[in-house]
Order: sequence, then C-alpha cells, then structure tokens
Amino acid sequence: MPVKACSRSGRSSFGYLFLSMLMLACSSTGFAFEDSPVPAVSDGEREAWLVTFGPGEIYWERFGHNAIWLREPAVGLDHTFNFGFFDFEQEDFFLRFLRGRMLYFSVAQPAEKEFEFYRHFDRSIRAQKIKLTDVQYERLRDYLINEIRPENRDYRYDYYLNNCSTRVRDALDLALDGGLSLQTQNKPAVLNFREQTRRLTEQQFWYYLGLELALGYPVDKPVSRWDEMFVPMVLADEIAALSSNAASSGDVLITSDVIIYTSSAVQPAASPSATWPGYLLLGLLITVLAWLSGRFMPAVWLAGLCGAWALICATSGLVLAGLWFFTDHEVARMNANLLLLNPLVILAWVPLLRRMAAVMFAIGPGLALLLVLLPSHQYNLDALALLGPVNLGVAAYLLRNRLKQS
Repeated sequence: MPVKACSRSGRSSFGYLFLSMLMLACSSTGFAFEDSPVPAVSDGEREAWLVTFGPGEIYWERFGHNAIWLREPAVGLDHTFNFGFFDFEQEDFFLRFLRGRMLYFSVAQPAEKEFEFYRHFDRSIRAQKIKLTDVQYERLRDYLINEIRPENRDYRYDYYLNNCSTRVRDALDLALDGGLSLQTQNKPAVLNFREQTRRLTEQQFWYYLGLELALGYPVDKPVSRWDEMFVPMVLADEIAALSSNAASSGDVLITSDVIIYTSSAVQPAASPSATWPGYLLLGLLITVLAWLSGRFMPAVWLAGLCGAWALICATSGLVLAGLWFFTDHEVARMNANLLLLNPLVILAWVPLLRRMAAVMFAIGPGLALLLVLLPSHQYNLDALALLGPVNLGVAAYLLRNRLKQS
C-alpha cells in the first residue's frame, strides 16, 4: 500500500496512517508493571521518554542498549523505537561482519513487551521523560515512524559512530532543534572510545582480550562528549546533567527520571581498571611453565612449542593485517599489536631463517614499549604484558639453538 512521505512539520496524515497499521501488527495493552514508578498517561497527553537498558551477560549486550518510548493514547501509541536489531540469518551476515559492513535495523514494539524482555534477563531499565513542545514531539514521532518503514529501517552499522545509541541521540537532537549537539560537540569526553570499551568488557576475559588485540589507534584518539554518547548509559547521564545545569533557569530538559527495574548483576566500573599487571603475570607464568616443561621432556618438545607459537603469532598477525588493509573496520587500522603478532615470524619454521625470526620476536616488544611512551599512542599494555614475555622467551630459545647449530 503506497504511503505518502512524512512531513517533518507533523501535519501530514502519514504518521497516523502508519500508526494504525503498526497497531494492527502489534497491539499493546499498555505499560502495567506492579508498583511502576511511571504514571499513567491521560488520553489527551503525549510523552516521549529516553529508555536506557543496562549491560547484559552476552558479549553484544555489554555496552547496554536504549530506545525512545512514545506514549500517545489518542492514537493507541505505547511503543519503544530502537535501532539495535540484527539478524544472524540475514544474507551474507558473517561476510558483512568480517568486512565491516553489517546491517542493523530499527524496530518499534509494545513497551510492555520490551520492558518485560529486559526484566527477564535481569537488565536494568531507566526511563527519562523528555520535555518537548507539541511541534518537537510531532517531529520526533514522525521521524521515528519513518525510520521503521521497511524501505528505511536498515542502516550501515558502525561500532562507535553509527550504532543503536548514536541513532537515538540523533533523533533526540533532531527533536530538540540541535540543542543536544550544540552543547556537547565541543565538550571533551570523559573517556575515549578505548576506555569506554575496556571498562564495559573487562569482566569477560576473552572478549576483552580479543578487542584489545583487534582495535587499533583510532579508538585511542580524543573524542567529544557527543561522540562518547555511543554508550547508552553515557547518553542518559549527559541528558540528566544538561537538565540539571539548566534547572536554575527553569528550562529543564527532563521532567522525570525513574528506575523501572534494578538489575542484580555487577555493574561496570566508572572507568577502566589497571589490568596489565594480571596479564603480565599470566605471560610470565606461560613462559616459565613452558621452560620448566622443557627440563623434563625431549628436546623436540620446546622446539615444537616455539614452532606452534610462531604459527599462532603469524596467523593472528595476518588476521590483524587483513582487518587493517582489506576491510572497512576503520577501528582496526594502525594497530601496534602487529609488532607483537608479526606475520613474518613464520620464518622460524625455516631453519636458515630462524635467527631473523628470533630478532623479530625480540624487537617487537621493545618497539611496542617505545610506542607506549609517546605522548599520543595506542593503549596496548595488556597485549604487551601478555605477549611480550612469551615472545622474548621464544626469541631466546631460537637464538640459543641457532648458535649451537652454528
């Protein structure tokens, strides 16, 4: 059924037409949690809320999530609009993921259904009622309805620049006549992309380590508070802070800020912790255990361990280089971890070139440490602490045995 394009003024019939179609597709009985801190809305009122969901246990849930909740009883609207859906069964999903060309899509669904889902998975729910004029509300409503249309709902996902939270941020900024961007684009961020990523993922060892190895220098650059709102919780905090600062003039942005559900899970710290000493102990432990095992095993044992490590390093380095040069993952470029995972150490498998491989194993950690001392650098202390001792141990073994052969 053809539908006319939406007017940003909110005066077109498109919004109400599409709303009626939406209601037929997914009817809602309204938000009715027992002892809910969110009051009911009367038939003549219209409300817009920023809803923030806390981190979950699955790796893609670690950064939290958010949505815009619209309540307009006159047209049967009691739905959350969010931009965080993806589909594993999408055509070429994993190929798109590897190439950095993932497609996410926007969805509207009944608020009761949405909130029940996050309560079921023990994820916190915070709701902030945004103060909007009628014109601003209609502009926001029509924009969100237009975004969930089948021909408009897909978008090219970017971890930091175009994700579920930045899309909610942009929608609110549109409704607020650019007031949000005006006050935050020139305001320094509290934490940069790397620091936010570290603090939100450090509770999951393998996920944290994988990101630390794969992310390059671009995520270490200074960013603005506007950019930092790629994290849903940061957007919620900044909206609250702006409203609080404006309270003295009577021009508040938030008229209600409530916690609908409190999670029992351990919440991320406000800033990343110093994790590199633990990685250093682990790297030293691996190196010492490998050396001790060589005292009780045949000589070929250590040779096999070093050859296997060279293969692991070379393969991992090829993956990092591939992400840098052959994909659209801009955050994986200029990655100093290639000094620690150098594809050329595969030369250790060639007897005549083992000395060259040993030199590469040895100088990689030194160069990586020098980069850390620069005023502006990639944070890779965790990778350096973990891989440095192992690489140096392999270098010592290769050089010693090469000298014996000579």
